[in-house]
Amino acid sequence: MKGTRGATLLVAALLVGCVSKRIREGPPIYKGEPQVPGGVTGAARPPRDSAARPGATPGDIPTDEAPRVRVDGARDVRVALATAAQGAALDATGPWRLFDARNNVLVRARAGDTWTVERRGRLLRATILGGSATPWLEGAFTLRTDRDDAFALFAGHKYRGALRLTSNDSTLVVVNVLPVEAYLRGVVPLEIGGPRAPNEQAAVEAQAIAARSYTFVRLSSAEGSASRNANYDMLSGVSDQVYGGADAERPFSDQAVATTAGQVITYGGRIVSAPYHSTCGGETASPEEVWKTGPEPYLRRVSDRIPGTADRYYCDQAPRFAWTRAFTGDELDAAVRANLHSYVAVPSGGPGHVRSVAVDQRTPSGRVARLAIGTDRGSYVLRGNDIRYVLRLNGGEILNSTYFTLESEVRRDGGISRLVVRGNGYGHGIGMCQWGAIGRSRAGQSARSILATYYPGTSIGTVN
Repeated sequence: MKGTRGATLLVAALLVGCVSKRIREGPPIYKGEPQVPGGVTGAARPPRDSAARPGATPGDIPTDEAPRVRVDGARDVRVALATAAQGAALDATGPWRLFDARNNVLVRARAGDTWTVERRGRLLRATILGGSATPWLEGAFTLRTDRDDAFALFAGHKYRGALRLTSNDSTLVVVNVLPVEAYLRGVVPLEIGGPRAPNEQAAVEAQAIAARSYTFVRLSSAEGSASRNANYDMLSGVSDQVYGGADAERPFSDQAVATTAGQVITYGGRIVSAPYHSTCGGETASPEEVWKTGPEPYLRRVSDRIPGTADRYYCDQAPRFAWTRAFTGDELDAAVRANLHSYVAVPSGGPGHVRSVAVDQRTPSGRVARLAIGTDRGSYVLRGNDIRYVLRLNGGEILNSTYFTLESEVRRDGGISRLVVRGNGYGHGIGMCQWGAIGRSRAGQSARSILATYYPGTSIGTVN
């Protein structure tokens, strides 16, 4: 949820329970073989019975006694790992099963038995190299491990919980379904960075609480809404929260998640979305300065200046507290030509060559509210966070922040030969400054104090 993500939903979230439902799976089938309707196995080869494997141990043999199947709980989150795949290779670190949409077992497999899920329109089937295939079926396929200490495997990464695959008309969607607390173990270390020292642990705890609050708002605020994706609640990248599955887990962040278990940020008795960013550069921003959304009482400008100092800030140790980015005239023309049309109307022949770039208006926190770009074909005005997406090189990383000044050199023909952007901070600047939280933790502030600073008027509550 760092500086590259768009506006966060700033809406109320419902407190939800944790009721786990369980049902029995379908009839037991041969190990390593798909089941087809009527209980017939696809006998393209002899059953791959793990018990017959030399050196097999009872711990990695799926038994014919079918375990009870876990149904999604009220506090499970669905995280999209891939939204445009054409196929997916699935495996696990222990024995696992693949279920159809009715929770019937399609495949029983061992660790190392890699099955590939294919799509044909909205139909799915699973195949194993040189072996069997399940029938084409409509609805989701779900991989669940037989042991709690085993991980599902997808794209070379380990995941807790289940992997669910669905198909739309053109792509395959792969989703990790798991409890919120397990999800946060794969989020917090990637968002706060690390490893973090013991005197920075309060910042890690603050990150865990903020990430949990954001998650519960996403889970409950849009239930029943047509805008909510039917297959998943969250994406696994910066547009929501960066999630790396079990591979990302670290002891320092696991400790913070466990210490703060169930804790969320509340305002007026409701869970609130808690945006955060890497580095504010000296002062955070209110939402209307950046996102074209209305004000929120708990998201206000906050100074990160260290009391008693003239020019020291809690976040000034951040790598991008101060930064410079330079564009040649050709690079600036290319950036405007490639990106401007996504944010303002441009002529059919393109925006033209850039003649001027100037700050037209600033926000109360000193960020650029309006940027005026003049070309030989017209004038264009960019607002707020849109500026960061236009001033990017070759479609690469967006501008670090809108907290900047400009220096330009002009050629004799009136075009810009060089544009230098000197800025502070990294990210949208709203809510918690992560490097500021680290600096405050080093200064002895608690997680609650850090959150109360960056989200004024809020309290810490607990999800029942």
